[in-house]
Formats: sequence, C-alpha cells, structure tokens
Amino acid sequence: MDGAINTLHEFMLHTENITYILVVISLVGITAFWRFLTDRDEE
Repeated sequence: MDGAINTLHEFMLHTENITYILVVISLVGITAFWRFLTDRDEE
C-alpha cells in the first residue's frame, strides 16, 4: 500500500480525520485567544 486514496470510503475517513484535527486546533486557538483577551492585568 502506497498511501494513496483508492476508494470513496478511504477518502471519507481521511477527510473526517482532517476535520477532527482542524476542530481541535481551532478550539485550542480560540481558547488561547480568549485567555489572551480576558487575562489582562487589572490594576
């Protein structure tokens, strides 16, 4: 197997995995950005 996508099922699994990775990265990024905006020094 050379890693090529040969069937629709393989394509759907590959796309689903990429989607999950992008969702996790987005949630981490949004959380970090929210903390950056709200955790300012309050004097």
